[in-house]
Amino acid sequence: MEQDLGRLVLRLGVGGMLFLHGLAKIEHGIGPIAAAVHAHGLPAFFAWGVYLGEVVGPILLALGIWARIGALLCAADMVVAVLLVHLGQLGQLGHLGPTGGWAVELPALYFAGALAVVLLGAGRYALGSGRFS
Repeated sequence: MEQDLGRLVLRLGVGGMLFLHGLAKIEHGIGPIAAAVHAHGLPAFFAWGVYLGEVVGPILLALGIWARIGALLCAADMVVAVLLVHLGQLGQLGHLGPTGGWAVELPALYFAGALAVVLLGAGRYALGSGRFS
């Protein structure tokens, strides 16, 4: 029972907090994402993928409906975010900020949490059930 409760907390935490980033994209658009995509020479429509990784994925993850797929979308979104925006900060591990934080700790934490759900599944306290939850 404790493991299922832990999975629920993980799903709600990662999914809920990442969804807030998605809400910001819904409210303010994906202009900065589109600019980063364009700067890397990728087609502009790739920017729309942020809605999969920061809206659809977190909803699936938090609700436990196809939670592994939702978590995979979230993890992929974090990989793309690091590659498009934070790539130069990866090597700053030896140069931590004044509070000890790594420059990419937030995307890394979202990635790790999402990857944990991919590996563990949604648990008993989920709306979905089956192979992908």
